[in-house]
Amino acid sequence: MSLSFLKDRAFLREVLTIALPISFQQLINASLNMIDVIMVGQLGEASIAALGLANQVFFVMIIILFGATSGMAIFTAQFWGKQELDPIRKVLGMSILFSSGIALLFTCAATLIPETVLGFYTDDAEVIRIGGSYLRIVGFSYIPVALATSYIAVLRSIQFVRITVVATTVALVFKTILGYLLIFGIGGFPALGVRGAAIGTASGWGLELILLLLLVYAKQTPLAVNPLTFFSFNLSFFGRVLKTAMPAVANEMFWSLGITTYNAIYAHISTDAIAAININATVEELAFVAFAGIGNACAVLVGNRIGAQKKEEAYETVKRIATIGVLSAWALGLLTTLLRGWIVQLYDLSPGGAYNVRMLMLMMACTIWIRMFNFITFIGALRAGGDTRFALLMELCSIWLIGVPAAYLGGFVFHLPVYYVYLMIMIEEAAKSLVSLWRFRSRKWIHDLVNTETGSPPAYGPGPV
Repeated sequence: MSLSFLKDRAFLREVLTIALPISFQQLINASLNMIDVIMVGQLGEASIAALGLANQVFFVMIIILFGATSGMAIFTAQFWGKQELDPIRKVLGMSILFSSGIALLFTCAATLIPETVLGFYTDDAEVIRIGGSYLRIVGFSYIPVALATSYIAVLRSIQFVRITVVATTVALVFKTILGYLLIFGIGGFPALGVRGAAIGTASGWGLELILLLLLVYAKQTPLAVNPLTFFSFNLSFFGRVLKTAMPAVANEMFWSLGITTYNAIYAHISTDAIAAININATVEELAFVAFAGIGNACAVLVGNRIGAQKKEEAYETVKRIATIGVLSAWALGLLTTLLRGWIVQLYDLSPGGAYNVRMLMLMMACTIWIRMFNFITFIGALRAGGDTRFALLMELCSIWLIGVPAAYLGGFVFHLPVYYVYLMIMIEEAAKSLVSLWRFRSRKWIHDLVNTETGSPPAYGPGPV
């Protein structure tokens, strides 16, 4: 493919306007979460374990919320391209109702039966006690998180990204500072330990929602209307949206279960193996900070173009952004290869553990471009184009028919070192890239979900909820 599009300043400006704020938001989130773990780490191993296991509840919830809100944002992106505001508000209302229902279930579990929930992960009584005290507090923030997630997904899809970045960044900094004061009892605050971290986190997520709402109305965004209008959709339109969104929800659930299975296999290889995987994962997380921005920018632009009935332009947008992503991944892979020895020295590892990390980083550096391509075509094309059912089928087959069996064979049958097991799992990514490329080139992933035939009534029209 020709790289002449790199001279198209208008296109690059459009991509970076969306990608850079999202990447910055991801970077702040990753960095401050790491600080939270370091602070709680001063309280002992039981507190670290309790915080980690309690946050598994939040992880499962946020994955489901991401699937639901991103699935519904397919519609809002396309309606924005069509310049129709009323249905965008109605989709936000659907997202709020659906996400709040999910969050309510998790709130009840976290606040009423936290010990039972944590019992699924561990039988350590001290860890369950500490984790239970954390969940009872932080569980009350789950519904505000759901509401904020709904607003963020819609605001991104209609290109009001900066509002989400400001609100989330301020909230993250606030929760980190308040958590520090309450964990250690600084400046006259009581020393509450893990409960202090919970209060800081819950307060931060509540502040995020408040800031989002204030900015939405202060900036006079298309969502700055009477909230009651969000819920004036009819059931047929709700059914249409759910039909597209539910495969995305299932997709995220099965993906997270697959990742959990991979980690269980790594852990059974050896303690050094799972430690090396965790270190390598921190490098991968930093790498995908930039790629998350590019992928989400692609999804927004593609949805807008499909809604504006510019299908060929949507196709070309994915080609361009995928090219940028792969070239960036090659450069990052080379940099990782050159720096991996220095990175390993930052950790206190045994010789065997250090060797595992170096080899894992080499494997990651050589394959990250494939994962980058998959991320862009999956999020930026298939999901943004409304091809959620095909995306779900592809994800299920690649993880459960290729990835998990390959990991099992490598770890338990052939007894390979962890870095070769990691490489065997990458067979799944390679297979997925071939299917993604075929589907992308077929153009069958482009589904115009918002333009009805001439003369037909709009499916989003007024009606009872």
